[in-house]
Amino acid sequence: MTHRPNLSHGRGYLAIPGPSVMPDAVLQAMHRPAPNIYAGELVDMMPGLMADLKRVARTEHYASIYIGNGHAAWEAALSNVVAPGDHVLVPATGRFGHGWGDVATGLGAHAQVIDFGNASPMDLERIAQALAEDKDHRIKAVLAVHVDTSSSVLNDIKGVRDALDAAGHPALLMADCIASLGCDRFEMDDWGVDVMVTGCQKGLMVPPGCSFVFFNDRAQSVRDAMPRVSRYWDWTPRSTATEFWQYFNGTAPTHHLYGLRVALDMIHDEGIEQVWARHGVLARAVWAACDAWAEGGDLRLNISDPACRSTAVTSLRLGRNGGTRLRDWVETELGLTLGIGLGMAEPGDPARDAYFRLGHMGHVNGQMIMGLLGGMQAGMHNLGIAHGRGALDAAAEVISGA
Repeated sequence: MTHRPNLSHGRGYLAIPGPSVMPDAVLQAMHRPAPNIYAGELVDMMPGLMADLKRVARTEHYASIYIGNGHAAWEAALSNVVAPGDHVLVPATGRFGHGWGDVATGLGAHAQVIDFGNASPMDLERIAQALAEDKDHRIKAVLAVHVDTSSSVLNDIKGVRDALDAAGHPALLMADCIASLGCDRFEMDDWGVDVMVTGCQKGLMVPPGCSFVFFNDRAQSVRDAMPRVSRYWDWTPRSTATEFWQYFNGTAPTHHLYGLRVALDMIHDEGIEQVWARHGVLARAVWAACDAWAEGGDLRLNISDPACRSTAVTSLRLGRNGGTRLRDWVETELGLTLGIGLGMAEPGDPARDAYFRLGHMGHVNGQMIMGLLGGMQAGMHNLGIAHGRGALDAAAEVISGA
């Protein structure tokens, strides 16, 4: 009797929405002994590294680095501009909008959440209404997630700024770009964003461990008026550092900095406009395949309107438990890891097994996406999951430019 060989041996493909695929050049740059943190190349490269970070964020203002994940960036940003008792407006379109609001609550703020569910973008009219009703300007900040990684929705951050301006409201516009920076177009200064947070492990292609807060003069003025700010979270010394240790309020994340330097070089060598365009084409290939599969089966894109989908991550539903079945098969049999469905159903709800996500962010190219889609199709075929035909042809047409 002939047994089917296991096809997972070889280099695995982590197609989850962060950590993203790490370029070999980034990993090689990090593979070195501990450096001197008092003088030498690491110290000398910091001004240029900070300037190149701001280029990716599309801002000419300030940037600060924290040793921590995206949740750390949430708390760092809030700690500088929101005091206990302040009010913040949270237009939530998935798990991470609610999460940022919860961090504000933990700092003693009052979070006014507008819940738009898990399958649609922010409704700007409802945000405008909330701002108009706040006649005393109790709301100090709007916490808007550009791309919620759980739902894969892409929100209109410029539209939130327009709503604030139309209402004559002085609240800061704060944007979470943890999933989107370096993938979806983001224009911090042109869109009027006052504070932006992100992490290193997605579009910036560096292993998890660092996060960043960018801010402008309006936000700095609010920071200056704060009654107190934690010594550790205070962004002022980090963004105006004259000594190396001041960037981090202590010992630097040395090897992350080496990796980040290479990752930023890769982004700027390609050109940020080209980076956005590449993500756009690859995402449309994913969506074309999913649309074809949906024609004859139970697969559904979580966000129906392509204009409201992130080009970094796609959230999907497959039948009652197809997501988990497909994920398990492709990982075990092919060495392909898909993302879990996160925050789309409550614990204990059988629907949790229906959801899964595809990460197509950072260091990805056409053949990787075609391999991802081919692996998914093989899994659906093996498991007897009903699906439409022509998915790989549809994706190939997008990638080929036909």
